[in-house]
Amino acid sequence: MKRAVEHRIGVQAPAEIVWEVVSEFERWHEWNPLYVKAAGQLKIGTALTLEEAIGDRPVKVIQPVVQDWVPFEQLHWRSQRLGGFVTAIRYLEVENMGPESATFSNGELFMGFLVKWISKDERRALKSAFTAMGEAVRDRAEALWQARAVAPSEVG
Repeated sequence: MKRAVEHRIGVQAPAEIVWEVVSEFERWHEWNPLYVKAAGQLKIGTALTLEEAIGDRPVKVIQPVVQDWVPFEQLHWRSQRLGGFVTAIRYLEVENMGPESATFSNGELFMGFLVKWISKDERRALKSAFTAMGEAVRDRAEALWQARAVAPSEVG
């Protein structure tokens, strides 16, 4: 059995800028409402350390393992829930839509014996958190792109 929660958003900035925002863990605390602190490296099989803030719940430290990553396109990590009976694959994906636009998707796919125990309330809270993160990625990438696009013309 599988369940998924996802949020997708258009970004008016190049995919490379969106990837820069997503891949710089050391800066996540500056803009990310879901992962208020992040550390680790983009290397398959390594653990990340993330401080996760979902809704009004206490901040929780999680240590998922990088499962897959493709530069400028995707980052996937894996964690276990419900005593290991549910595997969660978290994904952050960037799709190039043209020279100055991209789509950012972030979501989680749940698989395993106890997937039915991932409640609607839990999925609703995750959807809200993923939406907030998606909007924050968009806002940061668009601000970086605007700042970089304006700077050269100001030099004049």
